[in-house]
Amino acid sequence: MPIPSRFPEYLIASVLIILAPGPSVLFAIARAIAWGRATAVATVVGNALGMFSLSILIAFGLGPILEKSELAFITVQVLGGLYLIYLGIDALKHSRVAASEMLSQGDIRPSHLRSIRDGFWVGALNPKGLVFFAAILPQFLDRDKSNLTGQLLLMGATFAILAIIGDGTWGLLAGTVRSWMASSPMRLVALRRLGGAVIILLGLFTLISVA
Repeated sequence: MPIPSRFPEYLIASVLIILAPGPSVLFAIARAIAWGRATAVATVVGNALGMFSLSILIAFGLGPILEKSELAFITVQVLGGLYLIYLGIDALKHSRVAASEMLSQGDIRPSHLRSIRDGFWVGALNPKGLVFFAAILPQFLDRDKSNLTGQLLLMGATFAILAIIGDGTWGLLAGTVRSWMASSPMRLVALRRLGGAVIILLGLFTLISVA
């Protein structure tokens, strides 16, 4: 399977969007605050599996289309960039609500299997992940080479591995300082706002790259 020539740049973009406190990161932090590090790590593993499943669907659905149509390639990037900006603005507008929900995880600690399952659905249904795989990832493909589907699968698997490392680090840190994080909802609001700002910048970057 050929490695795209812009793979190092893709790694940087992946790390940026993974570290941005979006739905997956916030969910892992919420579980860490409520139930500790082990539950957070199980949630992160499930989340990465969910995102990889999403990347597989996009690779087989989008790859053949992008190989055949330059217009589709550009359209996907423009729509994805605009949607990322929308997601970032929405995150800023509802940052306080998100912080409140993070501190309401219930009274019963979920099993590790339940945490993996919950994390899977958060990852599979994460709009940030969907837009990343559909709009940002294709920018780093070598469209002049064959097997775009294979390139998409490779990059999707790489993203999932990086997500385990990045989200896992967030979960472990939050689990270690859980009382400090939970003592002030404004700290969680700040995380949400930081994530929103990064997502907006990624959306703008996507639109600029198309121009």
